Amino acid sequence: LIILVVFASVTFVRGAAAPPGREAATTAGEPTKAAVPPFPYTAEITSDEVPIRSGPGTNYYICGKLNKAGKVNVVGSQFSWSRIVPPAGSFSWISMRYISIDPDNPAIGIVTADGIRIYAGSEYREPIHSETLQLKLNRGDKVNLMGKQKADYYKIAPPTGAYLWISTKYTKPLGAAGEAPRTVVVTPTVDTKADTRTLIRTNIPVESEKLKEYYALEKQIQAERAKPIDQQNYANIEKALKKIADNKETGKAVRYSEFAIKQIKRFELALKVAEAVRLQNENLQETKKGIEKARAARLAQAEKLGRFAVIGQFQTSSIYSSEAGLKHYRITRRTNDTDATVCYALPVGPATKKDLSKLAGLKVGLIGTIEPHPQTARVLVKFTEIVELN
Repeated sequence: LIILVVFASVTFVRGAAAPPGREAATTAGEPTKAAVPPFPYTAEITSDEVPIRSGPGTNYYICGKLNKAGKVNVVGSQFSWSRIVPPAGSFSWISMRYISIDPDNPAIGIVTADGIRIYAGSEYREPIHSETLQLKLNRGDKVNLMGKQKADYYKIAPPTGAYLWISTKYTKPLGAAGEAPRTVVVTPTVDTKADTRTLIRTNIPVESEKLKEYYALEKQIQAERAKPIDQQNYANIEKALKKIADNKETGKAVRYSEFAIKQIKRFELALKVAEAVRLQNENLQETKKGIEKARAARLAQAEKLGRFAVIGQFQTSSIYSSEAGLKHYRITRRTNDTDATVCYALPVGPATKKDLSKLAGLKVGLIGTIEPHPQTARVLVKFTEIVELN
């Protein structure tokens, strides 16, 4: 009896959870797994101002918005988020330094390196802060430029393989994906006056021609850079670039030429600095030569002294020694039309017995010892022998 009661209770609970012939109720607006067709499929937006995000979560930045009845192609999902093909009006960012403009079609950019990152674009934030990576492109891949540049980035149409995300609860599956829906992304109004890097309307044939001229000039710049620094000359190249930059119908060629002119200014500044350094080095070398020449002359003079402590003109002096009241003499040399005192001299030993007055004004050599002379703060030569020189 107990077993029958338990069995009846279990049967009642199961029947209450899911009556036969009916699916469990779902939250309004959220499709069940059974209601979702295989990927890819087309879905309809069920509300207004639905954010498109760069990744599967509210922590990812908004790239645009969609309104009710808009259509999107869904290619995958992650939890409660649907991965979608970027709707019309979406864009991505790519660094300008890795793009070369096709001269025959300025609306096409060619990737110049491997592994170049493509970031989800948003009018709500600057390119430098649009950090969600969509995919990577390689050398030779082509991108469609969308006519605007910002900071150091090109705005491009999202390449194949670049996706965005939308909350699944705001979508209603319609069936297998067909042609790409023409739903347009709602973006904030942009003050074009504030965007100083917006490209001017261009004449495509003129732009293409001027781009070819620019690339030829760019090669000339590289050729000049390869020359020795004292042979580099950018004057004619800069003049040609200014002609392109002054023609506002040349589109991207204007921007490239203006950038190249700034580069040339930096190169020319480097040339001036190099020239200044060269002149300083020349002056330094001349100064070194002068010092070396003076040193050699002093050494030669020192070698000529031979056995003498000093050589010069023998002159009288008013200074007397505190030792026995001996009179001092001076040795001078002619410098700049004046007689400059080289040192003082004091006869000692045999020299004290000589009549030194006869040698006054003559060139002599003194043999003796050299020591400090506190009385005059100069040098004193105590000589035992004096020799008249020619």
